[in-house]
Amino acid sequence: MGVRKDLKRAKQRTDLLARTRVEVVKDSDGVVREARTPPLAPPPTTGTTADLPYVNAAEDPDAVVLRRRRDGTWQPVTATAFAHEVTAVAKGLIAAGLEPGGRVAVMSRTRYEWTVLDFAIWAAGGQTVPVYATSSADQVEWIIRDSGAHHVVTETGENTETVTTATADHHQPPRIWQLENEDAVGALTTLGRDVADDEVTKRRTALTPDTIATVCYTSGTTGKPKGCVLTHANLHAEAANTVELLHPIFKEVTGQTASTLLFLPLAHILGRTLQIACLMARIEIGHCPSIKPDELRPALKEFRPTFLVGVPYLFEKIHDTGRATAEKMGRAASFDRADRVAVRFGEAYLHKFLGTGKGPGPALYAAWALYDLLVYRRVRKELGGRMSYAISGGSPLDRNLNLFFYAAGIIVYEGYGLTETTAAATIVPPLKPRPGTVGQPVPGTAVRIAEDGEVLIKGGIVFGSYWNNPAATDAVLTDDWFATGDLGSLDEDGYLTITGRKKDILVTSGGKNVSPAVLEDRLRSRSPIGQCLVVGDNRPFIGAVITLDPDAVTHWLSVRKLPPDTPMSEVIKDPRIRADVQKAVDYANEAVSRAESIRAFALVEGEFNEDNGMLTPSLKVKRHAVTTVYADEIEALYGG
Repeated sequence: MGVRKDLKRAKQRTDLLARTRVEVVKDSDGVVREARTPPLAPPPTTGTTADLPYVNAAEDPDAVVLRRRRDGTWQPVTATAFAHEVTAVAKGLIAAGLEPGGRVAVMSRTRYEWTVLDFAIWAAGGQTVPVYATSSADQVEWIIRDSGAHHVVTETGENTETVTTATADHHQPPRIWQLENEDAVGALTTLGRDVADDEVTKRRTALTPDTIATVCYTSGTTGKPKGCVLTHANLHAEAANTVELLHPIFKEVTGQTASTLLFLPLAHILGRTLQIACLMARIEIGHCPSIKPDELRPALKEFRPTFLVGVPYLFEKIHDTGRATAEKMGRAASFDRADRVAVRFGEAYLHKFLGTGKGPGPALYAAWALYDLLVYRRVRKELGGRMSYAISGGSPLDRNLNLFFYAAGIIVYEGYGLTETTAAATIVPPLKPRPGTVGQPVPGTAVRIAEDGEVLIKGGIVFGSYWNNPAATDAVLTDDWFATGDLGSLDEDGYLTITGRKKDILVTSGGKNVSPAVLEDRLRSRSPIGQCLVVGDNRPFIGAVITLDPDAVTHWLSVRKLPPDTPMSEVIKDPRIRADVQKAVDYANEAVSRAESIRAFALVEGEFNEDNGMLTPSLKVKRHAVTTVYADEIEALYGG
C-alpha cells in the first residue's frame, strides 16, 4: 500500500511539474539574460473580476467562500449570500452618486467588509483606491486629491477624522462612511433600497478586461506616492495564473480543502490579488486585521488555515518567539541545536526531494525526530496545526530560516513583485523549491536582466501607467518592459535572485560596491534585532544602525532578572546585549566578503516605524529619513 501511495505521489509530481516549462535565453557569454513562462490561463476577452461573486453564486450557490468572525466564532458566508451583499452595497454607492468610472477610497485594516466593498465598487462600475489605515493626513490628502475620489469608506473614527482634516480645503470634500460604530455597509444597503438590481447588472456587464479596476498608490519611499493604474485584465492575469500554478498542489498533493487566513493589508496589492485568487478558486478566506504576532497567533489557532501568505517579518517573529519561549524554560541551548539541525536536515532533505542527493543520514534523521517532538511540532501548532505551505513576499527571506520551516514541515515559497506588476512577478514553483531565490516567472510573464543588472518584467501583470504622471510612466516603461529598480540575476533554470535595490547600492571610499539588502535581511532575521540600516556610502568601511526589538528586550530583561523598566539608554550600553547583537552581525557577515562586511554598528534607542516616518506602511525602511534622524550616530561610527 505504501509503495502504491509513493507511486501515485510520484506520478502526481511528474504531471504537475509538466504543467509549466520555463524558457531561458542566454547571451553570447552563456549568461542567462531572460526567462519566460507561458501562461496557464489565457487572457480574458470579456468579463471582469467584478463578475466573480456572481459566477460563484450561479455555479455553486451553497459553497462557503468566506468565513466571517462574529460572536466569537468563524461563521460561513456562502457564494449566494456574498453576491447578495455585494449587490446591496453596490446599489448604495449608485444611490450616493457614484458614476461609472468614479473612484472610491477605502481606508481600513483587513476585514470582511473590505472585501464586500471592493467587489461592490466594481459591480457599481467604479474603481477602488486603497488607503493604508495608518496613513498620515498628508498622505491621505495627496491620494484623495490626486485620484479624484469623491467617496471614502473609513474603518474608525480616527480614520474619519484624518480624512476630514486632510480634505477640509478641497474644492469638493468627499462623502465619508465609517465601518465601526456607524455600520457603513448597513448604511449603504439602506441607501440603495430603491435602486433596481438591474442597474448593478447593467453597470457590471458594461465593464471590459481593459477597464481600470483600481488605482494603487506606491509606498512612497523616495517621494510622493504614485498611483499605479491596474485593469481588470491585470488582476485576472495575476490571480488566474497563480491559481492554476498553486491550487493543484494545495489540493491534490495535500488532500486538504485549501483555506487561508488573510492578514496582509488590503491596501497592499498582494493582499488584494490573493483575495481575488481565493474567490476565483473558491478557497475559504478568513480575515485578521493585524500582523502582530500576539494578535495573529490566536486567530491562526482558531481558523487553522492550510496555507498562508505573509512577509518575512512574520516568519522571523515565529522563530524568535520559539527561541524566547525555550529560553524562559531554560532550554535556549536546546533550541539553538534544533535550529542548526533543522538547517542541516532541511538542506539534505531538499536534495532528496529534488533528486540531487541521498537525503539525511540515520543520525541526522534521529536528531530531527527528537527535535520534532521538542520544537518543530510547537511551530506547527503556533500556525494552526494544519499548515503545509506558505508564501513569503515583500523582501527576501533568510535562507536558513526558510530551511528551518522546511524541517518543521512547512514549505515556504518565496515570491517577488511590485505594485506595478500586480503583486507577484515570480514565485518559487510548487514541488521545485529553491531557498534563497524568489522563483521563476509567474505563468504569462517574462523576466529580463539588463546590462547593468536591473530586473525588467513584461507580461499581462504589468501596469499600464501611473495616474496623472506620464513622465514617471515613461521613465520605467520601455516597449512594455517595466524597469523595477531592483538588481538581480537568473540561473540556468530561470530562477531569479534579488541582490538589492539599484538606488541603494553603497560605494565605499575604496571603490567597493555593496548591496545593503543581503546584510539587512540577515540581520533582521536574528534576535534581538528590531530594524536596521546598513551605511557606508563614500565611507572607508560598512557600518550599521541597529534598533532592538521591544519584545526581545522585555524577554532579555526577564531572563536576566533585571528590572522590566530598565531604560533603553542603559540596555543598549550593556555589554551582554551588545554581544548578542554582535552575534547577529557575525551571522550577516557570513554572507559577504570581508570588504563588504559590517565593521562597526551603532545600537540606538527608539524604533523605525510608520509613526515617526522611518517605515512605509508595507514595512520598507525610508533610508533618507533614518540617516537624517541618526546622522550623529552614523558620524560617530567613522570617528566624527
